[in-house]
Amino acid sequence: MLHEGTIVQENLFAPGQLAEEHILTTHEQAYWHQLKNLTLPAKEQRRIGFPLNAQLVEREIRIAQGTIDGALYAQQYGVAFNVAGGTHHAGSHWGEGFCLLNDQAIAANYLLNNNLAQRILIIDLDVHQGNGTAEIFQHEPRVFTFSMHGDKNFPFRKEQSDLDIPLADGTTDEVFLGKLEEALALIFDKQKPDFVFYLSGVDVLETDKLGKLALTKSACKQRDIMVFEACIKHQVPVQVSMGGGYSAAIKTIVDAHCNTFRVATDLFF
Repeated sequence: MLHEGTIVQENLFAPGQLAEEHILTTHEQAYWHQLKNLTLPAKEQRRIGFPLNAQLVEREIRIAQGTIDGALYAQQYGVAFNVAGGTHHAGSHWGEGFCLLNDQAIAANYLLNNNLAQRILIIDLDVHQGNGTAEIFQHEPRVFTFSMHGDKNFPFRKEQSDLDIPLADGTTDEVFLGKLEEALALIFDKQKPDFVFYLSGVDVLETDKLGKLALTKSACKQRDIMVFEACIKHQVPVQVSMGGGYSAAIKTIVDAHCNTFRVATDLFF
């Protein structure tokens, strides 16, 4: 993105380490202490998919701080990105699917607790359901969770979001974009959010090794356009975390993720 001029060096920021008090607004103390002290049971480490170490925990807390920072930048400039994040499988007391701490959930609670937002919408368009996010906010009426995901894909035990749209294997561009258009219109009109978190995973692509859907790269880009245009129409700032992408060719993943940045640059600036 620097090479092609989509961003310049001044657009980049590096987050510090997240304070423990912000982690504990979202994750249970016992779980967090097991992470911090590297005492998480082996079974729970297998559920995460990574062997636990101090560098991994530091990575997660920097990701979460980056999403908080991005949310604050979004309130200034309309949109901001975390080039990592989208750790939506982490629930209040568990880690799962390469996720230890839920970055967008932590940032949403930060905004709420500091009276920086009153009605938050989390749009999760990664191919996997945002099960951790759904569990964390299941009793929080100020946060509306929306997940559109592969029905027969991981996680195989789903949580209940405020709105779930399960998709059949092989779902095509037309079906996906049609369902998304309808859902966005309904949610924005009904919920009237004053802040949006968007998880823009590119594992919806037909080339993805884990996704099971059949979206083209152009449809993935159109998905991003639709989300950003809805935010602009309703004058709502949006923080974006990148989520998953597992296509065989890394250039496919990179280009699809970069499209999200390119679209945001074109629409917001």
